[in-house]
Amino acid sequence: MMGRTEKANTNRNDWYNIRQMMPFVWAYKSRVLLALGCLVISKLAMVGIPVVLKYIVDILDTDVGQVATLPIVFLLAYGVLRFINSGFNELRDVIFARVRYHAMNSLSVTTLTHLHNLSLRYHLERNTGAISRDMERGAQSISSILNYLVFNIVPTAAELTLVAGILFSQYDRHFAIIIFLTVGIYVAFTLMVTEWRMHFRHEMNALDSSANGRAMDSLMNYETVKYFNNDEHEISRYRETMGQWEEAAVNSQNTMSLLNFGQGGIIAVGVTGIMYLAALGVSQGNLSLGDLVLINTMMLQLFLPLNFLGIIYRALKYALADMDMVIKLLQKPIEITDSIDARPLVLKNTSVEFRQVGFNYNDDRTILSDISFKVEDGKKLAIVGPSGAGKSTIARLLFRFYDIGSGEILISGQNIAKVSQNSLRQAIGIVPQDTVLFNDSIMYNIRYAKDDATEQEVFEAARLADIHDFIQSLPDGYDTMVGERGLKLSGGEKQRVAIARVLLKNPPILVFDEATSSLDSQSEKNILSELYKISRNKTTLVIAHRLSTIVDADTIVVLDEGRIKEQGSHAQLMEMDGIYADLWMIQQRKAHSQEAQ
Repeated sequence: MMGRTEKANTNRNDWYNIRQMMPFVWAYKSRVLLALGCLVISKLAMVGIPVVLKYIVDILDTDVGQVATLPIVFLLAYGVLRFINSGFNELRDVIFARVRYHAMNSLSVTTLTHLHNLSLRYHLERNTGAISRDMERGAQSISSILNYLVFNIVPTAAELTLVAGILFSQYDRHFAIIIFLTVGIYVAFTLMVTEWRMHFRHEMNALDSSANGRAMDSLMNYETVKYFNNDEHEISRYRETMGQWEEAAVNSQNTMSLLNFGQGGIIAVGVTGIMYLAALGVSQGNLSLGDLVLINTMMLQLFLPLNFLGIIYRALKYALADMDMVIKLLQKPIEITDSIDARPLVLKNTSVEFRQVGFNYNDDRTILSDISFKVEDGKKLAIVGPSGAGKSTIARLLFRFYDIGSGEILISGQNIAKVSQNSLRQAIGIVPQDTVLFNDSIMYNIRYAKDDATEQEVFEAARLADIHDFIQSLPDGYDTMVGERGLKLSGGEKQRVAIARVLLKNPPILVFDEATSSLDSQSEKNILSELYKISRNKTTLVIAHRLSTIVDADTIVVLDEGRIKEQGSHAQLMEMDGIYADLWMIQQRKAHSQEAQ
């Protein structure tokens, strides 16, 4: 766990990350500049308030006869400056709101888009719960950083500059020296202590993401947890991680209190020094009471936000740590990309060919070696073999979820690595072995294949998949919610929804990855009959475990240990009396045994 924390800490570049975020902000640059203009006006008014207050006090203190005229003017000016300060602050907030929330919106959409563009390899290794939390914190971080910069840090810096300018020009330089010395010590102390304690925040983030990931993982695998009676095991893992998070959180809070104490002490010493000089000046006749009020008011206006600046700085560092996770996510390379000269796939025919294809997920494990076969236009090819032979990998390579290590994959004579991914996947439909549905209605899940499909088209696809009558029997019909990952439906029901979905897409090339493995014999018989009809004029690849479902295939490829061992029609393979024949005889004996029972 600490490995993740250390990586986040040592590999961070805050200025680089902020530059990466600027395009999300600069989309509304006119609003940014207008908001900064409002900020300047507001701060000028804020600094002008103690100046006007000085004149009011001096006039009241020296010339009682002019109370009815000049003080009224300055009192009105005081009120106007207060109004301008407050009004332009609110106007700044209104103007900048669009910038802030648009940046959050854009970053969230960009992050999700990037995640969708990452390869299947990444998504098989990811922790969904941790990524979800990182995305949430990352989007919030850009809002926080903008908020701190525009509403806190920049205003305080502007006010400090204006106050220092007035003190340098109007009063003894010792006032400005004390202010700059106090601010310098304060900032140095804050930076030093904050950097020292930041690793607690990094650790909290890592543990928080880990705990959330474990919780999500256990809930998504709820049935498996129950099957093995491992509720306490999952809760224990979660409790252990949350216990570590608690320790990191307590350490973070304790060190923050230490920081606050030190900051308070520095400000107290600085303010005391300023007020001593001011009081001394008044007693010696070098300063008026108005000057004392001006200096005191400026100190209150300056050190009050400066006191919060320590908190803001820490929050900014936390936000930068959160942003770093999203930046690193956005920097993950997109493995599968369209070539510069990629063109749409042109389907003169729908032949599919693998030419000496080699592939491995990792350098130390070869999955496919020298795979060569061809499915002619409108023909059916079946791929059979034991588990782990690489059958499903062939389907993934056809969709170009991975790039192959050697050889070529051709559709209609075109190398799929040189056509656009969108056109490639538009031409292929698949019913996967493991069907996962969206947590939405059955209608949404079937129509997912074709957004503009009419209800009648959806109904027809469901009929062909032998599930229409079942759906109609449900209380909510096609509006029935299927639950997360489709858990409210049985395996067979989910698979029939997946078949209906691909039928609605109606692509020229079909892939069935053990598409009927979760169906009963009668449903399988009904669906195979329909699949035979709709695939009659389509190029079809069938990955099958039950050999009885693919005896009509024009070509059957027998795969074992990542290599093609046999290839031919059912009759030809039976004559070979090899692997396929042995598998056929084993399954036939098993089927006869089940019928006898």
